Amino acid sequence: MIDQLRIANLGVIASAEVPLGPGLTVFTGETGAGKTMVVTALGLLLGARSDASTVRRDAKNASVEAVVRVAADAPAVNLTEDAGGEVEMHDGDADLILARTVSGDGRSRAFAGGRSAPVSVLGAIGSSLVTVHGQNDQLRLKSAAAQRQALDSFAGAELAAVSARYAEVYASWQAHEAEHSELVTSARERLREAEMLQAALEEIDAIDPQPDEDDNLKSESVRLGSIEELRVAGQQAHEALTGGDFAESHAATSLVDAAKRVLESVADKDAALGELAARLQEIEVLLSDVANEVASYGASLDEDVPALLEHVETRRAELNKLIRKYAPSINEVIGWAETNRARLDELHQDESTIAELAATLERERAELEELAGQLTALRRDAAVSVAGRVDAELQELAMPDAQFSVDVSAMDELGPHGRDRVEFLLQPHPGTDPRPVAKSASGGELSRVMLAIEVVLAEVNPVPTFIFDEVDAGVGGKAAVEIGRRLSMLAKSVQVIVVTHLAQVAAFADNHVRILKSSGTDGGFTESDVRALEDSERVVELARMLAGQEDSDSARAHAQELLDSARRA
Repeated sequence: MIDQLRIANLGVIASAEVPLGPGLTVFTGETGAGKTMVVTALGLLLGARSDASTVRRDAKNASVEAVVRVAADAPAVNLTEDAGGEVEMHDGDADLILARTVSGDGRSRAFAGGRSAPVSVLGAIGSSLVTVHGQNDQLRLKSAAAQRQALDSFAGAELAAVSARYAEVYASWQAHEAEHSELVTSARERLREAEMLQAALEEIDAIDPQPDEDDNLKSESVRLGSIEELRVAGQQAHEALTGGDFAESHAATSLVDAAKRVLESVADKDAALGELAARLQEIEVLLSDVANEVASYGASLDEDVPALLEHVETRRAELNKLIRKYAPSINEVIGWAETNRARLDELHQDESTIAELAATLERERAELEELAGQLTALRRDAAVSVAGRVDAELQELAMPDAQFSVDVSAMDELGPHGRDRVEFLLQPHPGTDPRPVAKSASGGELSRVMLAIEVVLAEVNPVPTFIFDEVDAGVGGKAAVEIGRRLSMLAKSVQVIVVTHLAQVAAFADNHVRILKSSGTDGGFTESDVRALEDSERVVELARMLAGQEDSDSARAHAQELLDSARRA
């Protein structure tokens, strides 16, 4: 709900603080007084295109600001916070400040929650808060989607339940359709991939590489390539340890044994020498063991070295072939094989997966068709009810020959909301074909049609604030009273703002705002004063609207009668 509207330097309005509140607020005044500027101001807050011609001639820019109160969880709150604006919370509600400035050269700036924001953001926030039905612009229920949503809301809980189930199945069907399409489309590529992996894994399995085998074979190749050098080294080491037939020096074991004996011979004279002799005994045993192992090593080198070396190099060549093809090392080749073995299993399962998906798609499609049929039936029932109620409203709004209908027709394909195309149609006169509402009426007639629709839909598909600009154009008498009554009915559940010339409509107002134009003196500019009226002032203003004679006793009596009648209604 819009709590307050401030306007500065917009058209004939130099400065105005417009009090607004719940219920029905009407703006009245002489033609040209500036009532349309109020609608223009609200339009700017809704993101409408700015126009430099609306800026007052003696001002650098025009500005509009509104304080709007909404529920704390309203979409406008998230939109404002996402734009970086601030929202004041209290008692479960939120206060938003929306503003717009227009400079003399036509440039415009928008503000949401005290922060500068793109005009499109201001428009998105405003569209969730306010709906305008003007002489030339009927914003609400303009699109087919909005009309379908309004009809669905009117249909109630049964349709909502079917629609929720349909949306769930439709989302699943779409996902499965995409997966199935991708598998079928890429079947040839996936077959080639499977054949390539199969051949690669067969090659790796035939060679059967073992962990670290490439490093181990490299070491073995180096050893076998140096076999003679190793044999000579082993022989020389053995001779040095044990002596040999042609040894030129004493064996290490003999020298240690001699040293041990010398120390043992005097060990009884010094215990320390006895300990050293014992340690030499240990060294002698160790040297003997080493000598034996060196001898065994030398004996092991007597194998067929060339054959072994050839085998090692052949095996290394096989492993290097795998390394060149698949990974930098044998361990990584083994890892690659394990990963792609799982991938091959997945590819082999594609055919069964495609078949399973096809069966799922068929089952989901059948359920969607059934649910879509239920939605169509429920919508058509709701369409008949809505049309009947809107027609009844039109009868009371001086459009007795008009016939309203809601066309629910089938589309070729299923969509996110079923198979139905919903369109609001109007036959303004007998003998004419029903046409879309926006194309079959104009001006005040269109506003009256939209009023009738809004009254019917108000309880199930409300918007916080409705604005009607001269909804009563071309209407008078009893029809004007009925327009006022219906605006009052609508205002029971939402905020309604109306620009009107008819006293019969203004009499139903909860808040009455008068716009009075005054001409400047001494070359000054014309400007308008905007002021909320007290009850006594309302009688005077209604008398002016009725007879153009606000000082007439009979006009005031008639005005008072209108107010009393509206209050009783």
